[in-house]
Amino acid sequence: MKYIYLLLGSVSLGFGTLGVILPILPTVPFLLLTAYFYSKSSDKFYHWFINTKIYKKYLEDFIETRTMKRRSKWQLMIFVDIILVISFIMVDFIPAKIIIILLFILKHYYFFRYVQTV
Repeated sequence: MKYIYLLLGSVSLGFGTLGVILPILPTVPFLLLTAYFYSKSSDKFYHWFINTKIYKKYLEDFIETRTMKRRSKWQLMIFVDIILVISFIMVDFIPAKIIIILLFILKHYYFFRYVQTV
């Protein structure tokens, strides 16, 4: 299982790094996934990741103070909203649609209530 987490962490790091270059691809969610997967796979990889420049630039403030830059916050929220809307359109199962709507509401509530904008 550790190797699967390591692989998933490395893939999400790749997407997160691409997100730095491509404005359409969000950086923060992929880097959060990287930190999570590396923490599950290996202390060595996790400590390496939290000492990288990309972690310090994009995640350190959020992890320590629960704050995000306005642009990062909106990129993350719009990206997740698009995924939720696509999921809502593609699903024909009513309970799943209700869950997607609840996720949408909870996500907005959390980000506007608990994540401060700097």
